[in-house]
Formats: sequence, C-alpha cells, structure tokens
Amino acid sequence: MVFFPDELRLFLPARCRGAGPVPAGLDGTSSLGHVVEALGVPLTEVGSLCVGGRAVDPAYRPRPGDRVTVRPVRRPQRPRPEPPRFVLDVHLGALARQLRLLGVDTAYRNDMGDAELVAQANAERRVLLTRDRGLLRRRSLWLGAYVHGADPDRQLADVLDRFEPPLAPWTRCTVCNAAPLTEVRKSEVAPLLAPGTRRTHESFTRCPGCGRVYWRGAHSRRLERIVATARHRTTDQR
Repeated sequence: MVFFPDELRLFLPARCRGAGPVPAGLDGTSSLGHVVEALGVPLTEVGSLCVGGRAVDPAYRPRPGDRVTVRPVRRPQRPRPEPPRFVLDVHLGALARQLRLLGVDTAYRNDMGDAELVAQANAERRVLLTRDRGLLRRRSLWLGAYVHGADPDRQLADVLDRFEPPLAPWTRCTVCNAAPLTEVRKSEVAPLLAPGTRRTHESFTRCPGCGRVYWRGAHSRRLERIVATARHRTTDQR
C-alpha cells in the first residue's frame, strides 16, 4: 500500500484521489520509483520515500506487505547551482515573461520539442518547468518541476513559493532574456519610437541582446502590480 499526501493526490488516477492508501501491483522487478510514477506521480515532485518509517532510495524494490509513504518536495527547494535558472515548455510563455520581468533567468522558445527542452535543461543546468507530467518522467532529465495553476499569476506564485529565486525587477528583457537592461538617452533611441512615445516619455532602457527599447507606458501599472505582489510574497516567505 502506498500513502500519498493531499498535495500529490492530484497526480493520481481519479479513482485513487480519495483519502486512504493506494494499492499498487508488484511484479517483483520494478523499483519503487517506477511504481510511484506508474501511479501518475513524477519523481520530480517527490521529496522522500519511506518504507515502514525507513527512508529508501527510488531504486528500492518493494515487497509484499510494504507500507510506503511518499512525501512531497520540501519548499523552498534549493537546486544547485544557485540562484535557480529555468527553462519553460512551449505552453508557459506568459509565465516566462513574468519571470523575466522579475529578473529571473528564464529560457523560453515557443518552437522547442520535448527532447530539445530536456537537452537544454541538462546542458545549462536549468530547472525544466512544465505542466506535462510525461515530460517530467523522462529519465534523462536532471531536474524539473510541475507548475501548479491554470493561469500565469497562480503559476508565478507557485514557482516563487517553491524556489524563492532572488528578484531583480525591470533588469531583464522580457523578449529574449538578456540582462541587464541599460539606461539610454532619448536621442539614441528616438528613431525607434512612435511619435506619441517620443512626446510623452523621457526615460528609456535598452536590451543588450535584441536591442528592444523599454519605457514605462500605459501597461506599466499592471506590471508594477505583478512586481509588487511578487516582492510581497517573497518578503513574507523570508
């Protein structure tokens, strides 16, 4: 029998999400890690496995009568190297922009396949963020995390709660991820600006990578709310 905490039951089949232990079939050869993942829970979301109160490795082969307790990853999670860097799958573009707004190193492209994402995560030691449980179960992936929440604001809150990355708002390009943004004179970027922007704004920064120009426009109030909420959340956690 396998005992799961409430926060991991969302990964289980619908018939197993109620209270109580989950029966698991044993074939005598599968590891406990394989058994847990076969029930739907990626090992990236598992903090520890215990059999009869004793911690065991995912490679442990369960025996008939074993009482297995699965515990979730302890938050905040501190992957190495620090601070954490991320790569996001193609469905998390809005989350990627919010993380970059906060100055968090976030790789993202909307044309990358699963194998490419895993390869980049491994090569650059980035945590792969996704809502695809199958992607998290790839054996070659060094580290990943399931992102909770259906909308970007809730997803951002979940990532900040789990990893507590240091924030440096307004320093990173939300388009290409380059940093730091540098202040530029208005005269340097004037040819790139619309007439209304030239007339109403005086302060500008520019991306050292793609050259995009930034200023505090009409959308800045919403972005400032995102930044303020994130700062408040990370301050409370500490």
